[in-house]
Amino acid sequence: MFATENKTGMTDIKEINERIHQESAFTEILHLEVGKKIIGQRYMLDRLLIGLLANGHLLLEGVPGLAKTLAIKSLASAIDARFSRIQFTPDLLPADLIGTMIYNQRKEEFTVRKGPIFANFILADEINRAPAKVQSALLEAMQEKQVTIGEESFHLQEPFLVLATQNPIEQEGTYPLPEAQLDRFMLKVVIGYPNKEEEKQIIRQNLKNQELTINAVLKKDDVLRARKSLHDVYMDEKIEQYILDIVFATRNPEEHKLGKIKNMISYGGSPRASISLALASKAYAFIKRRGYVIPEDVRAIAHDVLRHRLGLTYEAEAENITQENIISEILNAVEVP
Repeated sequence: MFATENKTGMTDIKEINERIHQESAFTEILHLEVGKKIIGQRYMLDRLLIGLLANGHLLLEGVPGLAKTLAIKSLASAIDARFSRIQFTPDLLPADLIGTMIYNQRKEEFTVRKGPIFANFILADEINRAPAKVQSALLEAMQEKQVTIGEESFHLQEPFLVLATQNPIEQEGTYPLPEAQLDRFMLKVVIGYPNKEEEKQIIRQNLKNQELTINAVLKKDDVLRARKSLHDVYMDEKIEQYILDIVFATRNPEEHKLGKIKNMISYGGSPRASISLALASKAYAFIKRRGYVIPEDVRAIAHDVLRHRLGLTYEAEAENITQENIISEILNAVEVP
């Protein structure tokens, strides 16, 4: 923990830590409630909570059957908020997402019929299957927290969170997400398989003739209050510099003695990467029930923040070097405060 040298500063951090420890208690309650249906996958659930707390959209990537959709639905059920699931397909239209103008013959006027985007939690299932026009409509909602129908703009109610999934295996009939849209996702979370013990429990749970229900243990106002508390989590200037060094190493690796990966990166992280890494680090400390950020928080979340923000050159692809390899190289090279 980094603190100011004077006694007052130390006391302030102690008070912040105690307060955050109390205010973050609901994260364990959420984990227990969602854990009724989701066995294991703590990594994924932690990232969903980080997105919820830091007000950032998430992109979940994994093969089918890893409970991505179920985890998102369960989290939405545990919070007393409106949930909407949209199955993205190649024939989806922007109106199917945001709504459209309907002519009312009785009143002889057009009225707005709002689409499924008007919810608190949006599950965009297989997001890379929708064409560019639909992605454009979603992009406005993600960035501006509003949608435009006809000549009128409508603000979306907070909390508003897009949780998108995509299948990394099947590429037929898919549209790769543009870099501008990928950058709007705070985290890209890669989901792995459960271990043997977890999968044994999954089998047993599904063989039971028992319907498990997720109860709402949190209200929307609780989420908004926690987001305000997140800004009180203490981040030392040395941690801020550490975040900057990591992001700048993706742009100018030779300045951090990483000349060997210079020709592997076509473009590095944007300023949005620095903002996301700082916010996600605070959220990670929050769910660990700490009132201050340590370097391990930054390292724990760095892959999720950066993996979709790095462009690889043909040389890197020819040598089978991935974004994961490059981020690991950077974390190993950048000096830890």
